[in-house]
Amino acid sequence: MHRYHPFLVALHWLMAVLILLALAAGGLVLANMPSDSAEKVEGLGGHMAVGMAIGLLLLVRLTTRLLTKHPPPARTGSDLLDRVGTLTHWAFYALIAGMVLTGLATAFGAGLFPIVYGGAADRLPPDLATLPQRAAHGLIALALATLIGLHVVAAVYHQFFLKDRLLRRMWFGKRTT
Repeated sequence: MHRYHPFLVALHWLMAVLILLALAAGGLVLANMPSDSAEKVEGLGGHMAVGMAIGLLLLVRLTTRLLTKHPPPARTGSDLLDRVGTLTHWAFYALIAGMVLTGLATAFGAGLFPIVYGGAADRLPPDLATLPQRAAHGLIALALATLIGLHVVAAVYHQFFLKDRLLRRMWFGKRTT
């Protein structure tokens, strides 16, 4: 078997897009908007919806990964790098779950659901960054962004230096040769 299940491939790329969107929206846009801005409330609504979707997709992805056959682990020729690769993939799941959980904790702790989805936009807390769960959310976001960068570098290394055609594993097509 040379490729992952097509449903797992679709989940991978859909989640990749949603995670990059959520990281950009949270870290580059929302973090720099004043709390009394109506646009921030709208932005939080989208950010929270995407975050909850990512959480649900993560559960579906983990279930799919556990229930489907997949190719053997990619090899680099270095036991250390191979172990780092395996740990990196499980770290992705942990960090994504951490992002979702700290995002929900922030939303509940600041009472954001009725504010964002109930129309009480005038009651947005003045500074969400003072909440410990929001601080954890930001630290996990930084770790996740770093891991994404490492993941991209590793994929490029496999594809263009090892020339093992690794990227085809996480793309659509015939699963066996």
